[in-house]
Amino acid sequence: MDDMKYLRLLAKHYKSQEEVANRIINLSALKSLPKGTEYFFSDLHGEYQAFSHLLRSASGMIRTKIDMVFGKTLTSDMRTQLANLIYYPEKTMEYRRKNNELTDEWRRIIIYQLIQVSEVVSAKYTRDKVRNRMPEEYRYILDELLNVTDDINKDFYFNEIINAIIDTEIADAFICELSKLIQRISIDQVHIIGDIFDRGPRPDIIFNELIKFGEVDFQWGNHDISWMGAALGNKTLIAVVLRISMAYNNFDVLEDGYGINLRPLFEFADRVYSDNMSPKFIPHTLDNNIYDTIDVNLAAKMHKAITIIQLKLEGQMIKKHPEYNMDDRNILEKIDYTNMTVVIGGKEYKLMDNDLPTVNPDNPLMLTEQEEELMEMLAVSFRHSAQLQSHIKFLFKNGSMYKKVNNNLLYHGCVPINEDGEFISINIEGEAYSGKALLDKINDIVIKARYATASCEKENALDYLWYLWCGPNSPLFGKDKMATFESYFIDDANLKKESYNSYYTIFAQEKICDKIMKDFGIDTKLGHIINGHVPVKIKDGESPIKANGKLFIIDGGISKAYQSATGIAGYTLIFDSHALRLAEHKPFNPTGDNTPKVQIVKQMSRRVNIADTDEGKKVEEEINDLRKLLHAYREGLIS
Repeated sequence: MDDMKYLRLLAKHYKSQEEVANRIINLSALKSLPKGTEYFFSDLHGEYQAFSHLLRSASGMIRTKIDMVFGKTLTSDMRTQLANLIYYPEKTMEYRRKNNELTDEWRRIIIYQLIQVSEVVSAKYTRDKVRNRMPEEYRYILDELLNVTDDINKDFYFNEIINAIIDTEIADAFICELSKLIQRISIDQVHIIGDIFDRGPRPDIIFNELIKFGEVDFQWGNHDISWMGAALGNKTLIAVVLRISMAYNNFDVLEDGYGINLRPLFEFADRVYSDNMSPKFIPHTLDNNIYDTIDVNLAAKMHKAITIIQLKLEGQMIKKHPEYNMDDRNILEKIDYTNMTVVIGGKEYKLMDNDLPTVNPDNPLMLTEQEEELMEMLAVSFRHSAQLQSHIKFLFKNGSMYKKVNNNLLYHGCVPINEDGEFISINIEGEAYSGKALLDKINDIVIKARYATASCEKENALDYLWYLWCGPNSPLFGKDKMATFESYFIDDANLKKESYNSYYTIFAQEKICDKIMKDFGIDTKLGHIINGHVPVKIKDGESPIKANGKLFIIDGGISKAYQSATGIAGYTLIFDSHALRLAEHKPFNPTGDNTPKVQIVKQMSRRVNIADTDEGKKVEEEINDLRKLLHAYREGLIS
């Protein structure tokens, strides 16, 4: 765009020299402030209680601030009580109310303490930024309390305001809102490095929390992609997400969270499948359903019914797309239905479960008429779930295959690479892609699955989402196969093993991390890769820190399904203006102490200011444009 044309457009926002100068001054001041605190989470897998606590507590950093302010004046128990009030203000206030512990003196002391914590956590932000995070109804009072000038008798001023808050009987609500303000300003940006869905009970509640928080981005994981495809009507992926939900007894998220009508599946499974159910289809009950309790045997029938449908639809998908090179996973067509055996990898295996009433040996992949009708009804239910569509829209809008931010490269799974350390070249639509170019191409395909207007283009993109879920060269899956069939029907542990891409055996080498970072345009001296997908088994001596601190694997098992393997309950990586910190979490205990163990993994050589960040670069560009506008005003080029 012509410079003068652009400057005239800019002048519509800044109508005088004075307005331009003020904006330049404000932006210059902003650059000198410390950077905001970024939080990196991965593999949340529906664990809404644990994640909500991490968000409310800023992964233990709020407790650190409390200890810093009150370490010499309050006992440890008193500091714990203050922290719990900040994390759960409504619950704490209700508990104190029931026990007649809400006195005016307690309110006065707590408000004063909360103001002190607020001052510390808000110190590095502009007044405008803090004000924007304040609840509107208390904005004036909070602004006054947090910004008392030195020429005022601070104690007297505080006492007068706090007394007025108590006298007007708004103290309880004010305490709750002040606690929430501390939560909101303790975290500047949240990065979710994949996999909000599956295994845990309520991913929908996690989405509600993140939408309310606002400053969040996603790097899609394969479990996210499967739900994105299901919400768009891909019947194969609908079967996938339903099977996993049945496997982990997650009925509440389907019916209460998203309003998915499961009655057709319930009736079909109960009618078609016998009561003599294989133990493989009994759900893993990690969390009890609150709203939708299902009889275990009936849940097993539903689980098996949707599993068989999934295997059929996956076989159809594989035949439709020979370019996926996944014929070895079309197992239903390889079964000898007379002897109930199957040959896999050159070896014959006996099926553990012979009850396949809907499978036609002459055409194993064909859905029965009842299955077709069932899947059509389920697809309608997924497409018409307002809550699900809202969450998936948020995931598309704020998500991508990877993100580069402040010299950190974020992605969920892997960059496909061979054992020699060379990027694997993958053919998509007749062209070869590898490394960053591969992830960029896949990102385009994912976007087309939602937004393409040409029906053929949209259909192919939507099919590709299934490949991203389980394909052998999918950067989101990163394994040679998804052993779904073997897990249910074959009694051989070796056959169920899913082998990881070479990335996971050589990513601890600095040269491999440097190669990846260079390909993505990250400074190898300053940068890091932040990765999820693979649980770190700390109890077996594994470390989340790889390649001399250049790569962090932060899937530590926030999902209950993995905690027995990892020995902990996940990690949070925290990047503030002073350091990179790694918080190691214990399994969440709703009534116990959940303070994590936090270690500094990289101390910054000097405090990092906004000028040093990606945001700072944008601010500098805006300042340069405004200087040109100021010059144009002064030269009379714009009046």
